Amino acid sequence: MKKFTVLVAQILFLSFLHAQTGVVRGTVTDAITNEPLPFTNVVIKGLNKGSTTNEKGQYEITGVPVGLYNIEASYIGYLPKTEFEVQVSQARPAIVNFKLRENTAQIGEVTVTAQNSFNRSQESPVSLNTIGINEIQRNPGANQDISRVIQSLPGVASTPNFRNDIIIRGGAPNENRFYLDGIEIPSINHFGTQGSSGGPVGLINVQTIREVDFYTGAFPVERSNALSSVMDIKLKEGNEEKLKYVFQVGASEAGLTVDGPLTNNTTFIASARRSYLQFLFSLLELPFLPTYNDFQFKTRTKLSDKSQLVLLGLGALDYAPLNPNANSTEEQRYILAYLPVFNQWNYSIGARYTYFGKNSFTNVVLSRFMLNNESFKYPDNNENMQKLLDYQSREIENKLRIENVARVGKLKVTTGGLLEQVKYSTSTTDRRFANGFVLDYASDLVRYKYGAFAQVSGTALKGRLDYSAGVRAEGLNFNDHMSNPLNQFSPRVSLAYNLTDRWALNANWGIYYQLPPFPTLGFRDNAGNLVNTAARYIRSDHYITGISWFPSTTAKVAVEGFLKQYFNYPFLLRDSVSLANLGSDFGVIGNAPATFDNQGRAYGVELSYQQKLYKGFFGILAITAVRSEFQDKNGIYRPSAWDNRLIATATFGKKFGRNWEIGFQYQYLGGAPYTPIDTIKSGFIPNFQNNSFGFLDFSRINSERVEGFHRLNARIDKKWFFARYNLNVYFDIQNALGLAPQGAPRFDAVRDENGQPIVNPNDPTRYLTRLIPNSATGPALPSIGLIVEF
Repeated sequence: MKKFTVLVAQILFLSFLHAQTGVVRGTVTDAITNEPLPFTNVVIKGLNKGSTTNEKGQYEITGVPVGLYNIEASYIGYLPKTEFEVQVSQARPAIVNFKLRENTAQIGEVTVTAQNSFNRSQESPVSLNTIGINEIQRNPGANQDISRVIQSLPGVASTPNFRNDIIIRGGAPNENRFYLDGIEIPSINHFGTQGSSGGPVGLINVQTIREVDFYTGAFPVERSNALSSVMDIKLKEGNEEKLKYVFQVGASEAGLTVDGPLTNNTTFIASARRSYLQFLFSLLELPFLPTYNDFQFKTRTKLSDKSQLVLLGLGALDYAPLNPNANSTEEQRYILAYLPVFNQWNYSIGARYTYFGKNSFTNVVLSRFMLNNESFKYPDNNENMQKLLDYQSREIENKLRIENVARVGKLKVTTGGLLEQVKYSTSTTDRRFANGFVLDYASDLVRYKYGAFAQVSGTALKGRLDYSAGVRAEGLNFNDHMSNPLNQFSPRVSLAYNLTDRWALNANWGIYYQLPPFPTLGFRDNAGNLVNTAARYIRSDHYITGISWFPSTTAKVAVEGFLKQYFNYPFLLRDSVSLANLGSDFGVIGNAPATFDNQGRAYGVELSYQQKLYKGFFGILAITAVRSEFQDKNGIYRPSAWDNRLIATATFGKKFGRNWEIGFQYQYLGGAPYTPIDTIKSGFIPNFQNNSFGFLDFSRINSERVEGFHRLNARIDKKWFFARYNLNVYFDIQNALGLAPQGAPRFDAVRDENGQPIVNPNDPTRYLTRLIPNSATGPALPSIGLIVEF
């Protein structure tokens, strides 16, 4: 302990011995042609420092004091661009590459300089938010998990059980899509829910992320199969000089990130992480012991001045055995009684070849995704008995996408097409149903998906009007209706009228389609017959309008109203529930007979304020009023499981001297509806023995509602910068007020002193039952983290 104290004292002392400076370098190129832009001015805002690019578009700024800066690049005939919160240190150069868009406005026309600072695009003038690496890393309560970071953005609902379900504007968690450097990755969470997008822990190491564009509407035409959101994650490039390392220890895992050169023309960045939750949960005597591992890599090869190749991979290995020794309390026994064992792995690999033409670039993207999902459950966890659940499933997606982006006069034209092979297989035996029903089937499905898209964007009315119009059509050879791409014709239009450089009226309309989950498409009856042969693509029509104000190049205020209308949603016949109400629990959803005529709607208004780093302050305020409803079995609109009514998040922070930083996040989530338990059905002894969790009464779907909840998260960071390494120590606390939000009541039998269910004396076919009040979370969750760069 004494030696450790002396070491810390030496670190603190040495940090003040000399002035600390670093280097900023990079390139500035045309966003379409990748041509270098010589004589571009690159300026560090707030400092009297800058540089000009050479004939190769390269620049370097030396003698920059260690710290966090906004850096702007400007070039005649192009829109200026600002990279926010660039960290300058001694240990490694700060690499900042700019891709500038041509300014098509003529002399005397409106130029939207302030708006351009927030990555506003003609294709998506509404419902687009961009967050950078420092905003991601320092987000209070998020533990550097991108799925939790975006909960601070407008329209995004969190959940009281600390899962990473992404619920956007009243839509279900299965309505979101994710891209990594333009390559689709269907899963971004460990222990993912098959058929949905959620899970408890993110699997992307944020140390590899450069920036995230998050769309809650106005989706780019080249991004498909989404109804509520598209998350476009842009990764860092490996540095070109020498190997660099980042070691991190957080709340639940340890990880190592490495980046550097592989050859003269190739750089890489790679990471690996492993959790230690299983040890913590064992010490706390929790009834399950989750373990997760993930790996990630990216290489970038400059093949020539006109072409480059990016390779990337992402994978996870997860398993969650039970802890049968943790059975001393009622809650422990309750969880052990119903929770299955989960084993899961997945990977995504991809390649993107880019060729830059005279006024265009072309991407050829190849990728493969594979998911292996297994779970099983024994009665009373006795392995000598017949399994209640024995589930094995695999999903494979092989994809080819070609897209071309060209500058034609003053227009931007995007065209492309896709071809995909999808494979789904399962072996399912499930006895956890009422009245002795057993689901027992195997399925193999191979289908092909194909499509094409085009989009044109430009300006009119002397630069005041930005417009974009696009179409997309795709099909799947599942049945006659889905095979015809015209039945999935997807038009979209965006308009932005620039009242001034700082004010704009914006609107978007679009029709979007998404495939039902593979467990629904591949479902078979016990005789082996494919059941859901009348499947349809799920359709959502978006209507969005709003006004945005940019008081400065670092601040944005926006108000948006939205309406989403849903058609062709799968309605699961066994439970008489729309698939739109499911997806926020572990396991699999959608493996049931269904009709495809369910309708829904979600509508509301958002107010947001985003402050990029300015004089040490930063923050995001997001308030959303939303209603979400779907039809029940009688065609009557009922509140959906995501009908929170009011969502409010305020995230603000301040940077202080000597590299101290503090941040707070306040979250309020209106009470969500829930479906009550059918206590009569659930108390029947054979039913209880098959499923002690209870059976929901879907005839009263979402007729009850929990109370709204709020929580406060906080984070403190301290950083030290040295010649060869950087050190960041942080303290993060979730739910700092120690509040316990209300969850839906839990169902259980009344038990004797030995923990055995008590038979109802008035009806020997049933147990005595009870409903137990449920607090979704417990006390405050503090954690300490360490990040070392060297």
